[in-house]
Amino acid sequence: MASQKKKWFITGAGRGFGRHWAEAALERGDKVAATVRKRAALDDLVAKYGDAVLPLELDVTHREAVFASIQQAHSHFGGLDVVLNNAGYGVMGAIEEVGMDVIRANFETNVFGTLSVIQAALPLLRAQRSGHIVLVSSVAGVVAVPTAGIYEGAKFAVEGIAEALAAEVASFGIHVTLIEPAGYATDFLSDKSVARAPSMPEYDDLRAQLAAMLTPDALGDPAATSTAILKLVDAERPPLRLILGKLLPMVRQIYAERIKTWEEWEDVSIAAHGGTA
Repeated sequence: MASQKKKWFITGAGRGFGRHWAEAALERGDKVAATVRKRAALDDLVAKYGDAVLPLELDVTHREAVFASIQQAHSHFGGLDVVLNNAGYGVMGAIEEVGMDVIRANFETNVFGTLSVIQAALPLLRAQRSGHIVLVSSVAGVVAVPTAGIYEGAKFAVEGIAEALAAEVASFGIHVTLIEPAGYATDFLSDKSVARAPSMPEYDDLRAQLAAMLTPDALGDPAATSTAILKLVDAERPPLRLILGKLLPMVRQIYAERIKTWEEWEDVSIAAHGGTA
């Protein structure tokens, strides 16, 4: 594990995971360029950590502003070691319920905003031949459940982008990691972080079944994730994917079911190739 102090760029640092991780980095002596929609959300961090914090107002859907903010952070600190894209929000609603304006807005932040951060950082990280791009995905980027399909579609897109990106930039000394949190007791499920489509009664029973699964004891403590994130960015060979929380048993089951289905239909798949076997 490397232990040198690091220079971070973190989007969505005003609350939730981004806030916890920014504080953890600052507490151990790292420097953080922290972006928020409203700069006042960082006043207490600036008061406590002084010049170690570079507070920046940023909406990741404004592409030119993303490029300017990352360039400013890189120049201010003399480089960047970790570019962590945490900005994002959810959409709740069955596929039939969600309007296209809501869908487009969600993809603008969760997918295109993520791409802007990546594309703004890459020339700088390539030039310094180092860096770690960390993208916050979700359990929703690993498995899909009903009434969250739009958000899941966005996070599945981020997963695919990151997997290709990791292979593209490895030779430049750049690492890529997807953070895949399970359910946590942040404000993510509040109206601050989730857009809710007008509901149709046809899906109410399904919604009730899912709500019954979200008991308080099923949600992790977001503060407990900071140690994992620090271990991740200090690792010499960080993983492409890191689950946070008790998600792996469910992933094992779902992926085993996928393999089973593909195997059961293998003859049909092979025949679809055409020609001789």
